[in-house]
Amino acid sequence: MLSLLTLNIQAAAKPRAQALLAWLDERADDLVILTETSTGEGTAYLLNQARQAGLTIVKTPDPPGERGVAILSRVPIIARPDLAAGVTLPGRVAAATIPGEPDITVLGVYVPSSDRAPAKVARKRDFIASLLAALKALPATSKSRLVLGGDYNVIRRDHQPSYRGFLPFEYAMLDTLDAHALVDAQRLCSPGVQEHSWIGRSGNGYQFDYFHIGAELAGRLETCRYLHEPRERGLSDHAAVSLCLHMPVPAGLPIDASGMSGAGALF
Repeated sequence: MLSLLTLNIQAAAKPRAQALLAWLDERADDLVILTETSTGEGTAYLLNQARQAGLTIVKTPDPPGERGVAILSRVPIIARPDLAAGVTLPGRVAAATIPGEPDITVLGVYVPSSDRAPAKVARKRDFIASLLAALKALPATSKSRLVLGGDYNVIRRDHQPSYRGFLPFEYAMLDTLDAHALVDAQRLCSPGVQEHSWIGRSGNGYQFDYFHIGAELAGRLETCRYLHEPRERGLSDHAAVSLCLHMPVPAGLPIDASGMSGAGALF
């Protein structure tokens, strides 16, 4: 069983990053997508711990003050920087291929958030358009073996509860993924169940975090679950999302966590 996880780490400072590391240590995911990474000490701590333990890190450097994405893998992967080519904010995309039968490409994304300030709306619109263009350009075989995951910062048109504040291009992102035959793994596992991965100050829930999988992987889907413990424990303001696929897991990398702060099963 191949296990993947995505979690928004909310640009964690080092103390919270240490607590996040301890939580991740309790799990044994083969590959983790971390969104809302930063140039701060907390992200550096998490990535350095993983790197020193022997995990492979795929990360496009973030400009100062920017947020991004990192992939951490305990199975062999091949970085795919070509998939970020043409994306307006390349640090918000991380991509890698897991060699196997079949090869699987994992694309982690962190879509910019936006209030209604024109510059922020344009930034988000341009990023989404460039990301969808990159997906459209993928060969059909690669698209059918794709795992797309992360914090999309958009909701579906039929989201419950419904919210009026989203713009047409934001709803259109998920429409376009449907058109590319990229299946929302949670909806496939649990039809009719509305998940919420982020809870606003007023208590309103939003499904911002997702896994989408290509058509060839849909038949291999075992589970897709929203894990609320990180949010409930104050490790992040988001729930994590876990994805399990029925497929052979490549031989793991030689992980040596001895001497690592907070070391455990993963790090």
